[in-house]
Amino acid sequence: MMEPLTDRRLRPGGSARDRLAACFSLASLRAWLPILGWLPRYRLTWLRMDLIAGATVGLTTVPQALAYAEVAGLPVQYGLYSAFMGGFIYCVFGTSKDITLGPTAIMSLLCASYIEHDPVYALLLTFLCGLIQATMLLTFLPACVAGFLLDFISYPVIKGFTCAAAITIGSGQLKNLLGLRDIPPQFFLQVYYTFHNIPQARVGDVVLGLACLVLVMWFWALSSLRHHSLVRLLCVSVRNALVVVAATCVAYSWEVSGDHVFTLTGTTSQGLPPFQAPPFSETTPNGTVIPFSEIALDLGGGLAVIPLMGLLESIAISKAFSSQNDYRIDCNQELFAIGLTNIMGSFVSAYPVTGSFGRTAVNSQTGVCTPAGGVVTGVIVLLSLAFLMPLFCYIPKASLAAVIICAVTPMADLRVVRQLWRIRRLDLLPFLVTFLVSFWQVQYGIVGGVLVSMAMLLYDIARPTLKVSDHGVLVMELNSGLPFPQVSDHQLFFNAWVPSPPRSVVLDCHHVSSLDVTVVQELRDVLRQFQLHGVGLVFCGLSHSVLEVLLAADLPGLKHTESVEAALQALSVLRREEARPRGAAARRPEGWGSQFARGGGAEGSGRGVGSDERLERNRTRSRLSSRSDPQRRPARDPNHHNGQAPEPEPQITTAPPPNGQAPPPNGQAPPPNGQAPEPEPHRQ
Repeated sequence: MMEPLTDRRLRPGGSARDRLAACFSLASLRAWLPILGWLPRYRLTWLRMDLIAGATVGLTTVPQALAYAEVAGLPVQYGLYSAFMGGFIYCVFGTSKDITLGPTAIMSLLCASYIEHDPVYALLLTFLCGLIQATMLLTFLPACVAGFLLDFISYPVIKGFTCAAAITIGSGQLKNLLGLRDIPPQFFLQVYYTFHNIPQARVGDVVLGLACLVLVMWFWALSSLRHHSLVRLLCVSVRNALVVVAATCVAYSWEVSGDHVFTLTGTTSQGLPPFQAPPFSETTPNGTVIPFSEIALDLGGGLAVIPLMGLLESIAISKAFSSQNDYRIDCNQELFAIGLTNIMGSFVSAYPVTGSFGRTAVNSQTGVCTPAGGVVTGVIVLLSLAFLMPLFCYIPKASLAAVIICAVTPMADLRVVRQLWRIRRLDLLPFLVTFLVSFWQVQYGIVGGVLVSMAMLLYDIARPTLKVSDHGVLVMELNSGLPFPQVSDHQLFFNAWVPSPPRSVVLDCHHVSSLDVTVVQELRDVLRQFQLHGVGLVFCGLSHSVLEVLLAADLPGLKHTESVEAALQALSVLRREEARPRGAAARRPEGWGSQFARGGGAEGSGRGVGSDERLERNRTRSRLSSRSDPQRRPARDPNHHNGQAPEPEPQITTAPPPNGQAPPPNGQAPPPNGQAPEPEPHRQ
């Protein structure tokens, strides 16, 4: 089997001559033309399998294309016009051996809401969609934006959209199944008037439509049973064609006898479509000319929704089957192939196309080996246009409706509701929003679901789960980052400030990977609030990049440790120090100066433990010299007490003495150079 993917070339460097040579190198040509990767080693056995698969898919494509044109609100021949160009273009530029490009139910439904039964609008929409898709690849920024937007189309949104689209398409075909006319296209009005006009249903259409439904479902049941592979293949690939051919024969026999029992597709254009540029203006029957600008404005959001949905559907199918069949695809090349198919399709009167899941599954099951199978499918569609178009006018609309209903029934998989309820009930919200709004307008359903998914994602980011444990102080562990919405309203530390007395906090930040300037400014205010409440805030587990940001911000009162245990130990010692009565002797444990790494100064930006110890010692020496040096302190008269008891001498807590010496008694400063301490002057 082939491996269609060739690595996308990097932008060449060097001189202009080297760049030009790199652009026309064999590797570059293989990147742009994947056919050069598999055609030189094409085998005869591959040809046999591609012929079988292409013919099988062709027999499936013809009746489906006729039916999907009805969904798009266009004459049936436009479905065939849209079904052959993708096979030829994708054979040269595509990277997946399985996918088939052509009209699909979802794309037809999306187009119907914008083209309003006007072929000129459909052709111009095809050209502009292809141009937008191809431009996404040639200009890197739109491709990134498209990929970014597609990332927000979550699984519940996709399932809600496909379920609603299947119900909308199936209900829209009930009028053809019953032979009703003048039914409005809006979903709710369509359902109402369809059931309201059931007494006006034509008996011939109802009987033929139900018979076609039963026949298609019978073939479907046979394909699921354990039969010979050839029987299963015929049931899967030829069932739609057999049903349509049988219904056409029945309708033709009644028409020849002069009885108009069935509603037929009517007159169709015969022969192949002309190859010409799509019209950029339209002249109405009364002579009014609609310019290009007005048509583009009428298409409106379709110029954004349809290219993105076409890209999403096609690449999702390509990835699914490439993973199943163990080969790789190039998403950029897939985007280019879809865009070029739509551009060239507009020259043959096609409406927008994308990858078809059903026909791709048939193509894969029949053992296709290369994209050459799409050429065989395109040839079958062209032969149908050239020789069978006079017979297509006898196809009953009820038979096409039966084919469409059976094709979209698997899409309405409402079991996903139970799955979402069992896994995560909150995901039902974007599913229901997409599902319900899509009945109003399909494109609004997608947008609504994406907005709800983005809102849920932003809420999870802005309000991450907080694990709080009580160790005498509050230990708060963030399960993700530290977003500024959570810091700005101070709800994160509310539990520390409310109790009386307030409590210190250890903030475990080992999940925090980055901080922005808003978070830093809010932390400045948070640290100030902790100081006003007389409690401490200690950060632990900071990554190197986050620590650099905090130190560069020069936050006053910033304390951080490497672990939660170190922070708890330091805060425990600090609480014991603060709990001692004034004047009591204080002894700090060994290494007290390195319990916290402090920020907020030039010296506080040290990285190692040694720098922190030196900083603490320098501060301690500064306090000692300012308090004990008699030259820096005003002289006190020991006899001047105003008749009161003398004030006690302030006790000085010092850093631990060097060389493991015992601390001096009564909180005195350690003697320099190991000398004996001076005797304390006698007080009267």
